[in-house]
Amino acid sequence: MPFFSNFKNTVLLWVLIPIIIVSSCGNQGKTKITNGDSTFNKNELSQSRIIIGANNTNAYLPQLKGQRVAIVANQTSVIFKENNHYTHLVDSLLALNVNIKKVFAPEHGFRGAADAGEHVKDGFDSKTGIPLISLYGKNRKPTPSQLANVDVVIFDIQDVGVRFYTYIATLQLVMEACAESKRKIIVLDRPNPNGHYIDGPTMKTENQGFLGMTNIPLVYGMTIGEYANMINGEGWLSGNKHVNLTIVPLDKYTHDSEYELPIRPSPNLPNTQSISLYPSLGLFEGTNINAGRGTEFQFQRYGSSFLDSTQYSFKYFPRPNFGSKSPKENGKKCYGKDLSEIPKLNEVSLKWIIDAYANCTDKTLFFNTDGFTKHAGTDLLQKQIEQGLSEDKIKETWQDDIAAFKLIRSKYLLY
Repeated sequence: MPFFSNFKNTVLLWVLIPIIIVSSCGNQGKTKITNGDSTFNKNELSQSRIIIGANNTNAYLPQLKGQRVAIVANQTSVIFKENNHYTHLVDSLLALNVNIKKVFAPEHGFRGAADAGEHVKDGFDSKTGIPLISLYGKNRKPTPSQLANVDVVIFDIQDVGVRFYTYIATLQLVMEACAESKRKIIVLDRPNPNGHYIDGPTMKTENQGFLGMTNIPLVYGMTIGEYANMINGEGWLSGNKHVNLTIVPLDKYTHDSEYELPIRPSPNLPNTQSISLYPSLGLFEGTNINAGRGTEFQFQRYGSSFLDSTQYSFKYFPRPNFGSKSPKENGKKCYGKDLSEIPKLNEVSLKWIIDAYANCTDKTLFFNTDGFTKHAGTDLLQKQIEQGLSEDKIKETWQDDIAAFKLIRSKYLLY
């Protein structure tokens, strides 16, 4: 299967040549981005280009003059060039003599290579000497001492628009820290590849945590900039605080735009298909079913050794690989389904998790109850699946919360 799906009228963020040399704020100075690392889209059919916030330097460089700057960034934090290359935001701003004091990195680290949930250590960039501070290590929120020598924080990370994808939790905690320390934050907006619909169960307050810090649906249909505005405007920061927030918006983007990301946003979202399926197959993360980790088709298949082998012709063996050192069902024959070539989704689909539960040979092994509730945002979904409710019946119970959310969301849309 190709590394990406071809959609009609696809809007590309940029056209990439097969191997791209990136001047990177990394331990080896220059980093070659390859399929095993971060390259995502190799489509060379150029169409209309979305202009990302990071490229709109005239909107934010004046705000950095004479300021001490921290950047929240990872491998996706790049500025696109006219020669089919890109440079990392850190390198670009250093070249413009911006006074960068430190870089904060989210889950998966500055290079985007750590496993999901893997503790990431602090360090220093050997090329520049800039401190690299993990927000998925000793602390997930910048401390007052870490912001003491900073005037402005820039947040520039590619999100995928799914509540349990932790970059938006990092955003919220950084905003809180800036509000508490009276620091300004600038969010450089990026497109949401799942921004064309809203669906899924809504988070309940009692289940809030790093997999969902606000009461929003599983798929919420907002860019990270719009979401930041909503957090601030609705008083969702701790203590009902508000932060000095600037959004640098996108150009030539709508929520109906279809496009392919140039860099994989995390190790186990290697292509457009995985991002489309992630809201649906991501629910398997709260079960003992493998969702493709340990294969080259992460979040494009599911299976387990304890699914009924007579019901499935598809089988595979998960093995440790990039981004998954110890996958579920490691080395075992998993029976399940291959979804790598289905059409792009416009909803959260429950048919696969309902199917897997129905064909589980030992249903006591299926759910990791605490983990599933954190991913679903509610304990009701597990109960509904166990009771044998249909997908349509389950989705009926989501609609009132989704309607209420859409009213709030409408106040903060930029596109």
